[in-house]
Amino acid sequence: MKPQEIFNTTPRFVIGNGCLSSIGSEIDRLKATSVLIVTDPGLVNTGIVDRLEDILRQSGIIFSRFDKVVADPPFELVDEAVAQLRQAGSQAVIGIGGGSSLDIAKVVSVMGTNTSPVTSMFGIDQVDKPGLPLILVPTTAGTGSEVTPIVILSDPYEKLKKGIVSPYLYPSCALLDPELTVGLPAAVTAATGMDALIHAIEAYTSKNATFISDILAKEAIRLLYVNIRKAVADGSNIEARDLMLRGSLLAGMAFANAGVTAVHAFAYPIGAEFHIPHGVANTIMLVPVMRFNMIGNLERFAAIGDMFGLPTECMSLREAAQSAIDAMDELSDDLRVPRNLRDFGIKETDIPNLAAGVMKVTRLLANNPRKLELSDANAIYREAL
Repeated sequence: MKPQEIFNTTPRFVIGNGCLSSIGSEIDRLKATSVLIVTDPGLVNTGIVDRLEDILRQSGIIFSRFDKVVADPPFELVDEAVAQLRQAGSQAVIGIGGGSSLDIAKVVSVMGTNTSPVTSMFGIDQVDKPGLPLILVPTTAGTGSEVTPIVILSDPYEKLKKGIVSPYLYPSCALLDPELTVGLPAAVTAATGMDALIHAIEAYTSKNATFISDILAKEAIRLLYVNIRKAVADGSNIEARDLMLRGSLLAGMAFANAGVTAVHAFAYPIGAEFHIPHGVANTIMLVPVMRFNMIGNLERFAAIGDMFGLPTECMSLREAAQSAIDAMDELSDDLRVPRNLRDFGIKETDIPNLAAGVMKVTRLLANNPRKLELSDANAIYREAL
């Protein structure tokens, strides 16, 4: 008999071109009159944050801005943002930007009501109570952070990425406006889009996949695979941008419940130590990990080929599974995402420490369709070198 399945997600979505303009009414729904905006300097330079602030002014909402978020944010950054939250007396939090900004906003929200230090929250269910009302506005079709109960922060001392997992990290509302993604450079579109597609693939092949997560992951895989080349080739293609954002949303909902697997476990150490962008790190590790994992569930890996629209009818399960891996290899090349660890200065001598780091990511390895040993981790990193 199957164990019971539980599904959770963000309770409210606002989706559509130009829907950023409705954020004032969403804040009103949350009974807040003042907010802290959490974002990064790059997004500020695009003018998107200015647009958000104009909307808040017109809605009569008081705001303060914390715009110091960096990629792979260290946990110390949280304390600085929380200090500004408390100084401003903000009643709610808006996170706008990529995954790092959304993650910091999520932590700031719970730190606004919890007294424990952020370092005590690492792990599963270590947050004592709900946070302040929170609205998340993704500007990339990638991380799915707007629909996950997970925050990833870097620990510069252990050179690892660590997770905080709690249902209190779900936002009150996710606002998805594809117009905000139009200005993304092709390289960022490619890397973040690959991250979203990998979320969907890993959710579908996770040992903890559920009936609902499968439905979401399958549709996410279809949407993302069909549209990512279009979005990278022509960033002004608003239809492709819209469908990428929706695919990222579905992938996030799927992996928030099914979990990701070893691709992310391999990406964390190289991201933390060598500062490889998260989507790029996942892309580098994807094909080597898929090759290793394939025999753990040939049926599911073969089904991915069907979702890609590949001609798998006359293939064996193994051939169909291999065709899916080959398709991802080709997609990565088409999108010109970096493919090798050596391009980021990683050497053969670095691999043993990196492999040891992978084995510490037990939360994700528990989801993997094939048991992974330290020797396997070393071999997979060498394949990606």
